[in-house]
Amino acid sequence: MSDAARRIADAILYEGYLLWPYRASAPKNRQRWTFGCVMPPPWTEEHPEEPSSVSTEVLVECDRQPVVQVCLRFLHSVRRQLFDPSGAAVDRLGEGDALLVSATEATEREIAAPHAFQVAPGLARDITPLGIIERSWRAVHGDLALVVAPLAAGIWHVRATVANTTIAMAADSHHAADGTARAHALSHALCSAHLVLQIDGGGFISPLDARAAEACTQHKLWPVLVGESPDRSTVFASEIMLDQYPQIAPESTGDFFDGGEIDQLLALNIMALTDEERSEMRATDPRSRAILERTEAMSSDALMRLHGTMRDKQTSS
Repeated sequence: MSDAARRIADAILYEGYLLWPYRASAPKNRQRWTFGCVMPPPWTEEHPEEPSSVSTEVLVECDRQPVVQVCLRFLHSVRRQLFDPSGAAVDRLGEGDALLVSATEATEREIAAPHAFQVAPGLARDITPLGIIERSWRAVHGDLALVVAPLAAGIWHVRATVANTTIAMAADSHHAADGTARAHALSHALCSAHLVLQIDGGGFISPLDARAAEACTQHKLWPVLVGESPDRSTVFASEIMLDQYPQIAPESTGDFFDGGEIDQLLALNIMALTDEERSEMRATDPRSRAILERTEAMSSDALMRLHGTMRDKQTSS
């Protein structure tokens, strides 16, 4: 995967991961992962609007049977629970810059080839002077499938499907304490799931091309060409619709994970936080801590560059 493609993939992987004001106590951060969740089938049976499988279709121009590589990337929910020195579960430990809070994190998972896969449950503990930090994650079973078939002379039809096959969902008192059944289901979900497809010796046809529009059907994954135009070796497919050859704005100093990435407004709001609010933001997640530290260190020139830039609109065929 090229650097340009990976930057887009990483940005989408964490889109909506945490939202302003980047604190675990904020209502909008109590329901996590609103984009690209491939849920376990028992949840989908009761909530069909959240699918247990997603797919994308694209066309390839190649004078022989193409070799297409597909990679699935997603976030796996990780519960961070704190225990005080007596062993009792608590929501908070410490205060100020040393504050720790119980919350939900995530770890990145990557499936690099089509096959049935599973991620085993696990638990890790870190003993600190304040108490114990316990991180736990639940089992996830899934299947990544790829089908390549001839469509016309020199044109091939490619279908990639991602399915969550997790049937048995472990009982979890930590997630039950969150007050929502969805939080429990998310611990077995493929969160922010997306696909990267690559080919050597041929080229993907733009999903905007009339031939692709007629021959391809998308289910919750929308493909776009990524990299540097006019390269057609890589397609990125996610639940978030993007322009062809999307780019990260060069003025951006890093991800804010929040919708339109209105970096200047978010940076100014972070600068206006109280010391108590900053302490909770710092404690909520390593990535929210990074946002805070990056914003606190931002120079006035860097802030002014976020004010806005006029660019010519790019078009792709």
